[in-house]
Amino acid sequence: MNKILGIGNVLVDILAIFEDDKMLQKYALPKGSMTHVDENTTNKIFDDIKRQSKYEIVAGGSAANTINGLGKLGIQTAFIGKTGKDELGKFFIDNMKQHGTLSRLIAIEKTTGNCKVLITPDGERTMCTYLGAAIDLCVEDLCDEQFQGYDYLHIEGYLMQNHTLMKRALELAKQHRMIVSLDMSSFNVVAENKKFMNEILHKYVDIIFANEDEARVFTDKEPQEALETLAEICKIAIVKVGSAGSYVKQGNESYKIRAISANAIDATGAGDLYASGFLYGMAKNLPIEICGEIGSLCAGNIVEVVGPKLSDERWNSIKRSLSY
Repeated sequence: MNKILGIGNVLVDILAIFEDDKMLQKYALPKGSMTHVDENTTNKIFDDIKRQSKYEIVAGGSAANTINGLGKLGIQTAFIGKTGKDELGKFFIDNMKQHGTLSRLIAIEKTTGNCKVLITPDGERTMCTYLGAAIDLCVEDLCDEQFQGYDYLHIEGYLMQNHTLMKRALELAKQHRMIVSLDMSSFNVVAENKKFMNEILHKYVDIIFANEDEARVFTDKEPQEALETLAEICKIAIVKVGSAGSYVKQGNESYKIRAISANAIDATGAGDLYASGFLYGMAKNLPIEICGEIGSLCAGNIVEVVGPKLSDERWNSIKRSLSY
C-alpha cells in the first residue's frame, strides 16, 4: 500500500464560536482568511475568546489534519514538523500517535504554535495564527531518511513563509520519486507568494488543491476556468467550491463532484479532510472521480462538527461506506 508523508506547521487549534462578526472587525481580520499574529496579539485574542465564547482545544495544522485523516482511513503516514517542549507540544504529539501517524517531530525550547479559529454564524472560519516553534522548522531539519519509503508528500501552502524550506522539501520528494501534493491553504498566502507558487507548481507539484478564492487569486479566473489553467500546470487539479462541491481534472478527464448533503456548522478542516479522502483514493489507485467523491464524503462529515477532527464513530461510518 502507498505510504504518505506530510510536512507542515505544528499548530494547536483553539476553536471559538461567535454570534456575530464583531471579533473580526475588532482585529481587522478578513473573513475566511488566515492572518499571522504576534504573541501579544494572540494572547489578547485568547483573552477575548475566554470572555465572550465557549472554546475547544484540538490538535490542528492544515497538513497535519490531512495526514491524521489519512491515518484514520488506514493509510500508513508520517509527519514532519517542529513543536515546543511544552504541554501543547505533548498534546499534539499524543494526538498524532492516536491517529496512527508516525511522528517525525522535532521539539525545541519554545512555545508550540497555535491558531485561534474564530467561527461565525455562517459557518465560516477565520484564523489567527501564532507560529511559535513551527516557524523554526528549517532546511537543516530535513534529511533523506525522513523521506525514504514514502510514495507521496503532502505539503501545505502555509509553509510559503519559508521559500528555502519549501523548495528543499520538494527537492527531496522528487529525489525519492514521490508524488507531490500541495494545498494552496489560503487566498492571502497565494496573493503574497504568487510568483514563487507559480514556480514550484510548474517544477515540482503533481496534485494541486485549491478552493475557489485561492484559485481565483492565482489564475484571475472563476472556478471552472481556473481548473483548466491549474490542470495545464499540474497532472491533477482540484478546485473546491464549498456546498456546490468540487471540480477535478486529470489530463482530458474532467468531473464535477457533488457535495454530500450536510448540516454545516463549521468549515474548519473541510479542505484538509477533502484532501485526506482524495489522497486515500489516490493511494488505492482509484479513478480520480472516485477520489473526489471520497474527498467530498470526508469534507461533508467534518463540516457537521466543530473543529478539524472526527469521532471514531464517524470514521467507522465513513470506512463502512468505502468498498475499496
